[in-house]
Amino acid sequence: MTRQQVLTLMSMASVNFSSMICYSILGPFFPNEAIKKGASQTTVGLIFGCYAVCNLIGSLVLGKYIVQIGAKFMLVAGLFVSSGCTIMFGLLDRAPAGPAFITLCFIVRSVDAVGFAAAMTSSFALTAKIFPNNVATVLGSLEIFTGLGLILGPPVGGWFYQSFGYEVPFMLLGCFLLVMVPFNIYILPSIDAVPSKDSFFRLLTHFKIVLICYAIFTLSAGLGFLDATLSLFAIEKFKLTPGYVGLIMLGLSLPYCLASPLMGYFTDKYPATRRWFMVMGGIITALGFCLLGPAPFLHIPSQLWLLVLMLGLIGFSLGMTAIPTFPEIITCAYQNGFEEGLSTLGMVSGLFGAVWSMGMFYGPIVGGLITQHLSFEWAAVVQAGLGFLAVSIS
Repeated sequence: MTRQQVLTLMSMASVNFSSMICYSILGPFFPNEAIKKGASQTTVGLIFGCYAVCNLIGSLVLGKYIVQIGAKFMLVAGLFVSSGCTIMFGLLDRAPAGPAFITLCFIVRSVDAVGFAAAMTSSFALTAKIFPNNVATVLGSLEIFTGLGLILGPPVGGWFYQSFGYEVPFMLLGCFLLVMVPFNIYILPSIDAVPSKDSFFRLLTHFKIVLICYAIFTLSAGLGFLDATLSLFAIEKFKLTPGYVGLIMLGLSLPYCLASPLMGYFTDKYPATRRWFMVMGGIITALGFCLLGPAPFLHIPSQLWLLVLMLGLIGFSLGMTAIPTFPEIITCAYQNGFEEGLSTLGMVSGLFGAVWSMGMFYGPIVGGLITQHLSFEWAAVVQAGLGFLAVSIS
């Protein structure tokens, strides 16, 4: 590899790890803390969901103007904003319970989402630009660091919360993210590019791209649903502490972390297998959600070992489905006359981030509503239905 490629890999790995560990610390304890502050299950879902809406808008706008803004500046600025918001989120326990706390949660979470969108949109685009022939392999390898962030976030956040209270997890991880800013300023290479006249709407005129986007939506909807509801379900059903809930979430992120580089390498070596990996991954994900509760109509009692096993199955299938989608959209765009360059890669990255955010908005809100009015088990069945629909269309 060239020096530029090595430095880019180091930079992207640091971005993926630091961003994801800050994102994932909320799961084990924040829903319970928010309910103590007067928020309902539906409101908790909306707090998670507003992050996705702002991420969606940010991904589309920043993806379109990545060349004008500058990919390196966008990434560094995004990290800086996210670090500040993470620290501020740790101070929200000092806000009065009720509307004041809920409003501040929405504001800080929304700004954090725009920073995250900037960092991840530029990260995906730069990776695809500098590794044009090995996009899936590199993205799959980088997902090891995404997985590490997702793995460490819940148990670290849950343990610090149990040991030191609400503020400490956010303060420590926010400062860690802040350290990544000068690190990336120093090592990330600058890339010059020419703006393209193409648009997101032209991308979405191709049915294959729309179909891949729906598959991405189902995956992120499932993850968003688990973010907002799994910790409360595990605490109420199995009487677990937030620290143990964080360990349970390892069952989701660890298999994804291990599967992603393998799937990336295989789909780069054999591009024709991408669609079959996406279909098989969708089937396994849907079955995993059916048995997660498990589904009430199966009449299987809820057991902790079954929950952890199904989370592992969902994590592995997520790697099968998600890793091939990004290079497949890029290939489809180039085949349909889009210019090869950073501008098109920025749009594809922005589209990926926007569709992912749509699912992250839908999952917590609809999942939270169904959980509140029916049960976690039925909400998981709805997520399984989305997966089966994606497979059927494919």
